[in-house]
Amino acid sequence: MYRNSVVAGADTPREGVEHPDHRVEFLLSPGDIQAVRFGISPGHELAHAVRVLLRPAQHPLQWGWLRAVRDRLPRESFRLLAVVVGDDGYLPDFFTTAPAWDMTPETELSALRSAPLDPLRVDLGKMVIRSTGARRRALRDMQQQPERARAMIADAWSEMWDAALAPVWPQLDRLLRADIAVRSRVIATSGIREMAGGLHPKVTWGDGAVRVSLRRHSEVVDCHGSGLVLVPSVMSTWGCMVLTEPPAQPTLFYPARGVTAGWSRDAAEISGALGALLGPARAGILLGAGTSRTTSQVAQDAGIAVSTASHHLTVLRDAGLISSERDGARMLHLRTPLGEAMVGAAL
Repeated sequence: MYRNSVVAGADTPREGVEHPDHRVEFLLSPGDIQAVRFGISPGHELAHAVRVLLRPAQHPLQWGWLRAVRDRLPRESFRLLAVVVGDDGYLPDFFTTAPAWDMTPETELSALRSAPLDPLRVDLGKMVIRSTGARRRALRDMQQQPERARAMIADAWSEMWDAALAPVWPQLDRLLRADIAVRSRVIATSGIREMAGGLHPKVTWGDGAVRVSLRRHSEVVDCHGSGLVLVPSVMSTWGCMVLTEPPAQPTLFYPARGVTAGWSRDAAEISGALGALLGPARAGILLGAGTSRTTSQVAQDAGIAVSTASHHLTVLRDAGLISSERDGARMLHLRTPLGEAMVGAAL
């Protein structure tokens, strides 16, 4: 079960107060280790997009995105989500659903529209305690009318998504899945310990536990056979967050790799930057190699002959930018960590 093992004392970090010794430990049994998986959370990205807009000076990697979206924001929806999400700290659990590999914005929004009212009321109560002034009054009003609040928040979620993240979701989604692909390969080649140790400087692995240094919260979480979900984030590049309260599965959010100030550029711009280095054909093949494709699929996507695609793939493979593995009669091609790093540099 979930339990907080922190015992009060003179030198003990106090809950909710910043302290360098705060940390959350996810205790993993052998079964939990086998159940470690990755997920994607559009709602988490939107929540942190709101926080970036509230405190832009603290998020320089998002300035390119900020310049593009600032003038098209739905003001009332933004103000409502700013009240709910806040600019830092605790994020209400109802705002996101369980992260999954196949999670879509539409699925996330649908889950929000049908979120259970009692837990929503509890989450709003936690936000009331953590706020003051006009924000506290607004949250208290929502807590007293949870069904109306849920509908208003879901409508604001939809409007903000369409204005702020939908235009860049292809780029953002590509970064998230590229991060997962690299870390999955590390697990396959070097094990979970090596992968977990490379998630973030604040994350360590040892003695059957994943430990995450946080600013204001300490807890020991016994995953008791449920495993651990690892979720990369593009919009939250400053550090890690955790989700520990049941019925949610234990979850660790961490900054995705390869995020630079130009991450929101579209595919044509990225392809052009890579093309200057590799040539247009190979740049296009490398950019499309975030998912496994056969030689024939590569050729079809690039609009070139299979023999030409095979030649370009050989050059990219010899340079260490893609790996090729046989699957029956097919050869599948996928970016290597070095290839991911090169794509990330172009971003």
